Amino acid sequence: MRSALRITLATASAVAAAALFASPALAAPPHAANPPGSSVGASSAVFVQTDGLGGNAVVAYDRAADGTLHQAGTYPTGGVGGALAGSVVDHLASQGSLAYDRGLLYAVNAGSDTVTVFAVHGDQLVRLQVISSGGAFPVSITTHGRLVYVLNARDGGSVQGFVRAGGGLVRIPGWNRPLGLDPTLTPEFTHTPGQVSFTPDGSQLVVTTKADGSAIDVFNLNGLGGLAQRPTVNVEPGAVPFAVSFDAGGHLLVAEAGTNAVASFAIAPNGTVTPITTAATGQPATCWIARSGSLFYASNAGGPSLSGYADAGSGALTPVSLTATDPGTVDAASSPDGHYLYVQTGANGIVDEFRVNPDGSLTAIGSVTVPDGVGGEGIVAQ
Repeated sequence: MRSALRITLATASAVAAAALFASPALAAPPHAANPPGSSVGASSAVFVQTDGLGGNAVVAYDRAADGTLHQAGTYPTGGVGGALAGSVVDHLASQGSLAYDRGLLYAVNAGSDTVTVFAVHGDQLVRLQVISSGGAFPVSITTHGRLVYVLNARDGGSVQGFVRAGGGLVRIPGWNRPLGLDPTLTPEFTHTPGQVSFTPDGSQLVVTTKADGSAIDVFNLNGLGGLAQRPTVNVEPGAVPFAVSFDAGGHLLVAEAGTNAVASFAIAPNGTVTPITTAATGQPATCWIARSGSLFYASNAGGPSLSGYADAGSGALTPVSLTATDPGTVDAASSPDGHYLYVQTGANGIVDEFRVNPDGSLTAIGSVTVPDGVGGEGIVAQ
C-alpha cells in the first residue's frame, strides 16, 4: 500500500508539473519581473494580503535600508476574500493566511475556497496556479519542505494536504482530515479554527480550535507526509487558543484569546502538550503572535497594542515591552534579520512599521495604508 501511494504521488507530481509548464502564465506583474534567480529585492520585500471581498490581492512593498516600506505593486490572486460572521478587524479570524517558502508565495482565498500560488521575483509576483483548498473557507496555510497543509474553517473545519511539484501544488485527497467542530456555534469569529502550523522539525501538525473545543489539536505525520487519522486533542478550558509560534527550543507558544495571555508548551512525540509558562498580557483580545529571533510579540486587537516577551528557547516568557499600534492589531511578521517588525492593523487597513531594539522594545518608524486592506489578514516579510 505504501508503494502504491508513492506511485500515486509521483504520478500526480508529474502530471501537475507538465500542466503548469504547458500552460501560459495566469497573470503577469504590472512591469517586467526580474528573471528567475535574480537577487534584486529578494531579501527586502514585504507582502500583505487584502482579503478583499470583491477580489483578493497581495500588495508588495519594498523594504528600505531603514526598514520603511514603499509600495511596489498589487497582484490579484484570482480568487475572492471572505468574512466570518462576527469579525471586525480580521475577516478570517486566523493567523498565517499568507506563506512564503523557497521562491513561492501561497495565499488563501476564503470566499472562493481556493489557494493561489505565486512565483516570487524580488518584490514582484507571477501567478502560477489557483487550486481548490479541499474544503470550505480556507484561513491558514503552512509549509515544510515539499509539504503544504491548508486549514479550512467552515463545515466543522478540516485540514488538507498538498505536495509541492513543478512550481505548483498537487492536492492529495487521502490527506484530508475533518476536525469535527460544531458548525452551528456562533459567532463564527470565535468558533472556527485559528491556525495550522508544522512543528519546526516537520513531524507534527498543530491546529488551534479557538472557542469550539478550546483545544490544541496535534496530528502526527507519517514518512510520506500524510496525517494520522485522528489528532491528539489537548483541551485548554477557557483558554481559546488562537495563534501559534515556536521558540528556538521547539516549544509551542500560543496566543490565548480567552485568558488574554501567551502560554508556552512542550510537545511530546505522541502529540500531548505540557504547560510550561503562562504570561498574561493585561490587554483585551490577545489573538496573534509573531516571532523575531528570541523575542515574541502578541497582538492585542482590543488594546490596540503589542505585548513583547523574551524566550531564549526554554519556554520561559519574560515581559519586555508594551507598544501601542493603530486600531485593530492583528497578524505580524518580522524581517529575517529580526531588526524590523511589521504589524497589520485591520480597523483601517494599516501596516505599522517598527524597529526592534536589543532590549525588545519597539520604535515606530512609519506606516503604510494597504489598498482595500480593511479587515485583511496575512503578511510575510522576506
